[in-house]
Amino acid sequence: MPFALELLVAAALGALHSLPFVWTQAWPLQLLIVALLAWRVAAATPWRAAALGLAFGTAWLGAGTWWLFISMHRYGGLPAWLTVLAIALLCAALSLYLAAAMAAFVRWRSGRAGRDALLFAALWLLAELARGIIFTGFPWVASGYAQVDGPLATLAPLLGVYGLGSVGAGLAAWVGVSARGGWGRATLPLAGTAVVLIGLSFAGPGQYSQPGSTLRVTLLQSNVAQDEKFVTELIPMALEWARVQLLAAKGDLVVAPETIIPLLPEQLDPGYWDGLLQHYQQGRQAALIGLPLGNEVIGYTNSAAGISAGTKAMPEGFYRYDKHHLVPFGEFIPDGFKWFTRMMNIPLGDFNRGPLVASSFAVGPERVAANICYEDLFGEDLAARFTDAAKAPTIFANISNIGWFGESIAVDQHLNISRMRALEFQRPMLRATNTGATVVIDHTGRVTHALAPFTQGVLDAEVQGRTGLTPFARWAAVAGVWPLTLLALGVVAGFVAVSARRARAGRAALP
Repeated sequence: MPFALELLVAAALGALHSLPFVWTQAWPLQLLIVALLAWRVAAATPWRAAALGLAFGTAWLGAGTWWLFISMHRYGGLPAWLTVLAIALLCAALSLYLAAAMAAFVRWRSGRAGRDALLFAALWLLAELARGIIFTGFPWVASGYAQVDGPLATLAPLLGVYGLGSVGAGLAAWVGVSARGGWGRATLPLAGTAVVLIGLSFAGPGQYSQPGSTLRVTLLQSNVAQDEKFVTELIPMALEWARVQLLAAKGDLVVAPETIIPLLPEQLDPGYWDGLLQHYQQGRQAALIGLPLGNEVIGYTNSAAGISAGTKAMPEGFYRYDKHHLVPFGEFIPDGFKWFTRMMNIPLGDFNRGPLVASSFAVGPERVAANICYEDLFGEDLAARFTDAAKAPTIFANISNIGWFGESIAVDQHLNISRMRALEFQRPMLRATNTGATVVIDHTGRVTHALAPFTQGVLDAEVQGRTGLTPFARWAAVAGVWPLTLLALGVVAGFVAVSARRARAGRAALP
């Protein structure tokens, strides 16, 4: 097969690889595609393997994040051709990690399928960690998310999304590399993989958390189109809807989306913000509301304000959570890129970063840990709040605005990301969003209550808090992703040493 055609096939497989991140019942497809990638890469030279990895990764990310086009072109006004070019370059740049991993796999593999699968898994893990961390990280469509409804999800409370993704890659590579000697040689790896998956299905995740009290919750979904959100004439209508729903809500805890109030408190009509403060400070209910905070002197933050009777004595009269993990270009502008952001009409923020370890919002006996928009992609950041088990969150609450990406697959992808966080920590996740998905997720990652996306509405439900720490929460709280990183580096170092020893032996045997 001509190599150009091989690259096209690798790109097609990469694009198809994005399907299980939305339709999670297709989780076996993800393993099959990685097996095919390993099968082909195992027969390539290092440079060709790198090219195959680059083509696969670029198409994988491109198909998984094409909705960036909506925010940059439709709402940002960037020319279509430049938007496509920018997204393609971003996906290619982020795929360089996978390209390097595939080249290293060919360079250092031993030729024995079982061992090579271990090397493949370690390199795959390092590539995903690099993409998820370096330059603030972009771990969207990390491979583990495709397994949220598969047997490998059992490993989430032990290894986290990166660890279970690595296990899946290793199992797939075991099959794919074995098949280089003929598909008959893949019989044992196929049987072994099936045994592992069936065993995990029957075992299920361990029970590391215990039930707490039950809260009645009310989640708001405002469904304000992104091109209307900051239109001066339309803001009063959106604010009035939010005010009415916040005052009429029945839940013990009311959660409203990211920037449902798009103005600073002092920019609101007199009595608006004070009325909300008075309502929740004097009653038995609590509210968590998304809005910007700050001023020109100290700077601004993308925040959530928690209001209850218990916050009346606080300096501002409310609990405050400031977003820590900011979005490049959307919430801060990286050095040297102001020329690029000036070409768009998006109301970009230059926000201050909140603390990594934030206190929880107390609602009765429960401790609610707020996170804003794509912060819930970073399980290692959320884990930092679990260092002290006595103060660890019992419930997560994500407030988001995915309206930037229109009616796209980003909504379903983000929902599955939140489900993975619930599995990792065995904590329920409340999601109050502008356009969806507004849902309640229990500690097993199951959606128990949901609003239809892209509709305006209110969701009433019950949620049960959880205490106790999963193994992932314990080790990630102390060391972040370093245990996985060091383990993968140790495996790779072992293969490098063996490869070097083999090369020395070969040179010594020469006459």
